[in-house]
Amino acid sequence: MADIELTRKHGLGLAAARTAAEKMSDHLSKKFGLQGRWAGDTLHFERPGVTGSLAITEKDLDLTVTLVGFLMKAMKGSIERAVNEELDKLFAQPAAKEKESAPKAKKAPAPKKKGA
Repeated sequence: MADIELTRKHGLGLAAARTAAEKMSDHLSKKFGLQGRWAGDTLHFERPGVTGSLAITEKDLDLTVTLVGFLMKAMKGSIERAVNEELDKLFAQPAAKEKESAPKAKKAPAPKKKGA
């Protein structure tokens, strides 16, 4: 049974979601030695103490992670937080990203008071 299970909707489409998953896999490979391989639209990954998969569809993703050993299970909370942050960064809605990078409108100056 998986220790971490996440399902998320995304608006990226299948190709962009797969590209995001590949970026995530590359990052985790460099940082934690995680090895990943694709089987269809599912990325399977593993390293000592961790196995899991990330299944991608046109509109959502399903992540399952199994932690092996006392130390890994004790780190479940921090691992889950890190995974959520990575997913937030890579699978953010395109509209949300555009909104964040758009310049903010300036407020009109407040009207002057009489007698000032």
